[in-house]
Amino acid sequence: MDFLSDFQNDRKWCSACDGYVSYLMSIEKSYCVQCGAEVRLFSKEDWVAFSEKMEARKPRRRKKTARSDKQRRDSA
Repeated sequence: MDFLSDFQNDRKWCSACDGYVSYLMSIEKSYCVQCGAEVRLFSKEDWVAFSEKMEARKPRRRKKTARSDKQRRDSA
């Protein structure tokens, strides 16, 4: 029963309705149950916020410097 209750509460963004709506899912796309338009996972604003949050969580790589690269070659 948990799967059914989660599916019934699941929402995707419908740009035609300008909000998160229930949807019908096909193999390749999902459609709004209210107007039939194709829906997306996030609104544009929410996608930007999500992307920024995920980017902030990525570990930062150290920049290679000519000196550190030369030290590695000399020690090998």
